[in-house]
Amino acid sequence: MRRRLALLAVATTSLVLVAFLVPLAMLVSTVAAERATAAATAKAQSLAAVVALGDRDSLDATLRQVNGSTDTPITVFLPDRTSLGAPASWDPAVELATRGRSITMETPAGREILVAVQGGGDGTSVIRTFVSAERLRQGVGRAWLVLGLIGLALLTVGIVVADRLARSLIQPVGQVAGLSRRLAGGDLDARVEPAGPPEIRDVGAALNHLAARIRELLAREREAVADLSHRLRTPVTALRLEAETLRDKDEAARVGEAVDTLERMVSQVIREARRFDRGGVARCDATEVITDRVTFWSALAEDQDRPVGLRLPGSPLPVGVSAQDLAACADLLLENVFANTPDGTPFTVELAPRPGGGALLVITDEGPGFPYPASVDRGMSGRSSTGLGLDIARRTAEGSGGRLRAGPAPSGGAEIILELGPAPS
Repeated sequence: MRRRLALLAVATTSLVLVAFLVPLAMLVSTVAAERATAAATAKAQSLAAVVALGDRDSLDATLRQVNGSTDTPITVFLPDRTSLGAPASWDPAVELATRGRSITMETPAGREILVAVQGGGDGTSVIRTFVSAERLRQGVGRAWLVLGLIGLALLTVGIVVADRLARSLIQPVGQVAGLSRRLAGGDLDARVEPAGPPEIRDVGAALNHLAARIRELLAREREAVADLSHRLRTPVTALRLEAETLRDKDEAARVGEAVDTLERMVSQVIREARRFDRGGVARCDATEVITDRVTFWSALAEDQDRPVGLRLPGSPLPVGVSAQDLAACADLLLENVFANTPDGTPFTVELAPRPGGGALLVITDEGPGFPYPASVDRGMSGRSSTGLGLDIARRTAEGSGGRLRAGPAPSGGAEIILELGPAPS
């Protein structure tokens, strides 16, 4: 935009300067020629009195004196067709002047001025002077140079003014664009100080209002989610009470542990729903988290006679995901295995380092596989589930710099590969 405004200023100023300077340059040239012609004509007319007296000797002496002090040669043609002064030929213009008419003739070499002088009884004498082309253009080049410098100065001023104007427009536009990018990045506290022309100030004020409105709506939505999540505490408490009444202590402990996990997840949902700033450094030890979650689900797998294969690295494996998010992803993926395969179906959980940093979590089962093309899009499900599980895992992986892949396993079942990015240093 800045360059376009500068080009527009150059084009407009150039047109104005051409419309102004070209006629002025032509006028300067014309005035210089007329001034030289007028000076030569006045000098020639100043000899008219001497020519009219008819004294040949006096006229000859006067012409020698005049031609010695001027660069415009003067010749006097007498009625007897003889001439005095600077050498010159008798041409048709002189013949026309002898009829008593003073004339000015344009020639390729300059301008010829003929002054007819009537006096004496012999006829009409003609005073001829010649102004060269160089003399006619004397001072024109310097005047044109001055005009060119003035035009260049005006053009420079126009460019500077256009640049200042463009900058005054671009700066507030850039600030508004920066605000929109910050809002798109999730910074709902970003604001801009409206500046520039009224239209741009209106845009800035509208964006500020939009940011405030978005924050207000998100606050309402998050509070609504938090309220709904908080209502889950009542049935969770009821489950805890029911678990405590079980006679089998081992069963009661296992159900109580599940209730504790559910309560932690509800609390996490409430905290996440109320938190606007989701930035910061997220990292955890994937080996520790996956070991804990597989241990938790192994109890249910044992009840359903599901063989569990677990392959973990022998050392910590840091990844760029929080422990809570990774645990939630593991629970979602393992719950997907239990929900979509019959009892007794084996499954394998493998955790390995990812080339370039991070980790690869591979969950494979020997069930019927995906009855539909594997999709990790939000809300896509081939069964009665919500279709959010794989999408949540995908977004968690992408947030760490990884990705999620789902497809058929080599054994014919389903395979889900969760790539997690490296932990920030």
